[in-house]
Amino acid sequence: MLSKKMISLSVISSLALGGCSLTSETQTPDTQAISLAPSQWPAEDLAKFKQVEWDTFPGNPEAVGYQGAVAGSFHGLAQRAGLEALKQGGTSADAAMTTALTQVALGAGAVISYFGIMSVVHYDAATGEVSYMNANWNTVKGETDAMSIPGSIGFSGDALFDGVPSGRTALVGGFMKGVEATNERYGKLPFERLFDPSIELAEEGITWSPALNKYLKPRKKSLSRLPETKAVFTKADGSWLQEGDTFKQPALAKTLREVAKQGADYMYTGPWAQKLVTAVQKDGGHMTLEDLANYQVMWGKPLIAEHNGYTINANGLPSYGGASMIEALHLAEAANIRELGHWSKNAESFRRMAELTANMMVPHIQAGTPQVLDQMYPGMDFSPESRITAKHGEQFWQRMEAGAKLAMWDDASPKHSDTVVAIDQWGNMTAVVHSINSVVWGATGIMVDGISIGDPAINQKAIIASVEPGSRLPDPVEHGLLLKDGEPVMAFSSMSMGLHQQTAQSLINVMDFGMSPKEALDAPSFFMPEMRLDPATGIPKNTARVMEGEFDQALLDKTGLPVKQITPAERRMAQGLWVGIARDPKTGELRAASHPYTNGQAVAY
Repeated sequence: MLSKKMISLSVISSLALGGCSLTSETQTPDTQAISLAPSQWPAEDLAKFKQVEWDTFPGNPEAVGYQGAVAGSFHGLAQRAGLEALKQGGTSADAAMTTALTQVALGAGAVISYFGIMSVVHYDAATGEVSYMNANWNTVKGETDAMSIPGSIGFSGDALFDGVPSGRTALVGGFMKGVEATNERYGKLPFERLFDPSIELAEEGITWSPALNKYLKPRKKSLSRLPETKAVFTKADGSWLQEGDTFKQPALAKTLREVAKQGADYMYTGPWAQKLVTAVQKDGGHMTLEDLANYQVMWGKPLIAEHNGYTINANGLPSYGGASMIEALHLAEAANIRELGHWSKNAESFRRMAELTANMMVPHIQAGTPQVLDQMYPGMDFSPESRITAKHGEQFWQRMEAGAKLAMWDDASPKHSDTVVAIDQWGNMTAVVHSINSVVWGATGIMVDGISIGDPAINQKAIIASVEPGSRLPDPVEHGLLLKDGEPVMAFSSMSMGLHQQTAQSLINVMDFGMSPKEALDAPSFFMPEMRLDPATGIPKNTARVMEGEFDQALLDKTGLPVKQITPAERRMAQGLWVGIARDPKTGELRAASHPYTNGQAVAY
């Protein structure tokens, strides 16, 4: 890749003439002339996407273009920032990183954080190679008794956390290292420019929206514990922010400016790192400067599998989400879903899809009680290497249909994340998941110079205990790329409570039923099941959940499963959020879509 400092005025000229695509790898943006700041966008664009932040159900209009596209689960204003990166000569990686940085600022660090995690699957058009980058949690080297970490997950408000606040719940996040590493390897824009939107929005302020207020109301107790944190969310008179107030984050803006100038090491070996360690240790945590200094992103190969003429490139090891995703596709093949027809039209297809997506529980069972798998499936190999094979899928489905079905264990761990997918004018593709894995700002309520520090350890104790202290933590995220006949045809990503169910359904909608990303999102789907413990036996009893009115009642009755129809308001906490951008390899047409019931948007040009 050529130096980002090379200047080509023809790039700026082509943009002024309507965004004509670049045809030469030697052309790079005029970095001196670039600003991605929202104040530099067309006024109508800025007004439009600021309004999206306020809309409860803004819809999911399909975005169609030929030069580039971005889609994400939350914060359409952030997707517009990513599109600006594309328009000013950036790559899909630049667009994805700009979007992710902006999403955190717009979300006030509530469910995603600059000290969270990031996972990337990227297609490089110049080489035809697909790579996987893992910048996910590292465990703390000095934490040798993970099962004794305080706290557990509840169900609402401050009851989301049960236990005393503890610095032991913090893990070492790689988000900022991931942004820097992705930009260094696959970007054209200078690292500093990617921060333009997030710095300006933090500095100038955003309007405190109903969605942010919904996060804030039940968490005031946690956020009041430390003066530095409370100051972020209260006004000069000491009162809490209300809907419609201007929310400025001056401490965050200052931190982001330092990171933009000095690089990610400002957070891992510089002044911010020392402040973080002091704050965590003050609350009993074991994190040290060594834990931060030792953090490195991991580059590797994606997991690869074939399905109905497509090649899926999924996030690789040590993540277990990619293996779960591929295993679900092989189970769907063994269960004859394509032959039975779509689950919205065939009751048996619905039953089989609802049951085969139970495979998401395999890694949790392996980490906590591996003997259960040995007892239920004697002789079967549930290693990630085995789970991605078609033979494993066939054998697994045969055992399930013979009666050995996974109990859907009660899994109350939060799935707060965000997604970004981007494609640029050269055909590069980037799929991203980033997360805080926390209970809305974290139960400890720690913020360091405007950056929220989550509590991801409280819901991952068994998995933390299963790995070496100080090593990379396996994760459940699911995202990747689809290729057909050797050509990349789609980038996709997913998040939230029902991410596995939604990913399996969306991919099968595309690969087996020929849908576009928007059609896949709009098709009737089932969500993460409702799980309640039987008071007599203590065994989880599951109820399938669907959107009211989407399925014919007679079909639901024929499934033989208990099915609950839920409202749009309930849907948000049950359905996974999947986004995708498809590219026609013959025409270059891009079709992008995100979900209709969040403020994420798809944009293209």
